Amino acid sequence: MTTTTSGQASRLRALGEYGERVAERHLCEQGLIPLDHNWRCTDGEIDLVLRDGDTLVVCEVKTRSSEQAGTPHEAVDADKLDRLRRLAQRWSEDHDLRPPAVRIDLVAVVRPPRGPARVEHVRGLV
Repeated sequence: MTTTTSGQASRLRALGEYGERVAERHLCEQGLIPLDHNWRCTDGEIDLVLRDGDTLVVCEVKTRSSEQAGTPHEAVDADKLDRLRRLAQRWSEDHDLRPPAVRIDLVAVVRPPRGPARVEHVRGLV
């Protein structure tokens, strides 16, 4: 791996971590209760797991510095949604929880070169 590639990977990782912090803070301000973050298993990873009343919320966080390569929303396709549903089931089983409802959310964070980040919370992806 070249230094440029390594530097770019490091910047992307930092951008993703920034987005997850912004998303979690935003969701907490909306009254959601964080339960877990960056939970991993052999099937994949969940960025954030939260509780919204009696509903278990599995939240995908997508962070971009611009929308030149597409919006954060475009990165969550049908395959990704299926994987998130399976991961929500697996997380619930691993934590011995049987929530009455499970919801898959997206928090899109766009951090432009100047100015504050734009945050959009999309509840209940289908």
